[in-house]
Amino acid sequence: MKSSKTQIYAKFHKIPEINFEDRQLTSFAGILIFQLLFKRLGLKKKLKKCFSHLKFSPIFGHHIVVLLLIVHLILGFRRLRETDYYREDPMILRLMGLKKLPDVSTISRSLSQLDDKSVQNIRKLSRSFVISGLQREQFPRLTMDFDGSVLSTKGHAQGSAIGFNKSKKGARSYYPLFCTIAQTGQFFDMHHRPGNVHDSNGASKFMEDCFHKIRSQMPGKILEARMDGAFFNKDVIPLMAAKKVRFTASVPFARFAELKKLIEDCNSWTDIDDQWSCFETQWKPKSWNTKFRFVFTRKKFKKAQKGPLQLDLFEPVDREYQYKVIVTNKTESAKAVVLFHNGRGSQESIFGTAKNNTALGVITCKRLAANQVFTLSSMMAHNFSQEIQMIANPASSRAKPKRPSAWKFHKLDTIRHRFLQRAGRFTRPGGKLTLTMNTNQAVKKDLLHYLEAMQKAA
Repeated sequence: MKSSKTQIYAKFHKIPEINFEDRQLTSFAGILIFQLLFKRLGLKKKLKKCFSHLKFSPIFGHHIVVLLLIVHLILGFRRLRETDYYREDPMILRLMGLKKLPDVSTISRSLSQLDDKSVQNIRKLSRSFVISGLQREQFPRLTMDFDGSVLSTKGHAQGSAIGFNKSKKGARSYYPLFCTIAQTGQFFDMHHRPGNVHDSNGASKFMEDCFHKIRSQMPGKILEARMDGAFFNKDVIPLMAAKKVRFTASVPFARFAELKKLIEDCNSWTDIDDQWSCFETQWKPKSWNTKFRFVFTRKKFKKAQKGPLQLDLFEPVDREYQYKVIVTNKTESAKAVVLFHNGRGSQESIFGTAKNNTALGVITCKRLAANQVFTLSSMMAHNFSQEIQMIANPASSRAKPKRPSAWKFHKLDTIRHRFLQRAGRFTRPGGKLTLTMNTNQAVKKDLLHYLEAMQKAA
């Protein structure tokens, strides 16, 4: 229907006066879907058990503080001081089950009282939520990616150290090792470390624990693992074979002159596509006891031209090769192995998304245990944002060569903008609690879709 200009345009000149009153208005009406998710998971009750060993019992329990951290990060805030900006929001108070939120000093003091057992209990709880979702989805195989990520600190946080830091050279940092699940794009577990350790520090024990925890809860699943060249050593690679995990790992072949010679002597490369070609052989370093399958790949790319550019249509283009070596125990074709290994780049996307949307890279405290809990809260906030989408939407894919996530996930920031950060008002017409929002068909469609899915899953 065509509208006239008088039906569209209006003149507004007067600037309204601002008045602040307690009218039961919320700025986060859409957080209701997370309230349903937390109720379904029994999150508050399970968090409380994580701190049952602590003798002191403050008014605001430690489980309340950790739950507030998770909600804080889901809302998009990063610093503890920013709780002041939603302190009176009725929707947040209802989600928390409180009449008032704790002060920043109370939150800091509560975090400083946490110990190693508290951290381990939260890690266990975080893993249990991921495993529960994987059991529901019944994947025949699970792909686990392992890599570290630098978390920079601005001060002298306990347990931090100066190490490799690409973005902030010379800054103190932590360097936790993460395990992520490719099919769901979630964090499975974390091994916390100072910033001055090698990628493989503590990796073999951490990986073994991750495999054991998955297999104990989901026996019979095919487990796959992907790693970069930092994990190529005689502790990690033989472990994969011993645990019957199908793996691929990059090989830092510059350290092995024999590998370079094998590449130079090879005259029969098999084409994978227009750019990639490969050959393979059985090999092992001298100090190892077992030979493994090594897939040698080369990628054709244009050689950068030096000197002035000649604008000649028929000027020949020089090409060079970029080489990469992959070690594996997988029995698929070389093409399938290369595609599978190249899919590990999805883990970098998980790190980037979590750092941008749930403050994974933020270090808020000076105490080590407090910083570990904050990082775990960030991981759980990210995982819950994936969980609601997994419940509400059908999987779009299952097994593909690169093992992409089985859903087309929206980033948490997108979900915030679409329907979480929406104004609403609590009223009681006829004694029935009602949350009233402005009429917007797109918001209504998305919000009701998630609410219906959560209520069905409950």
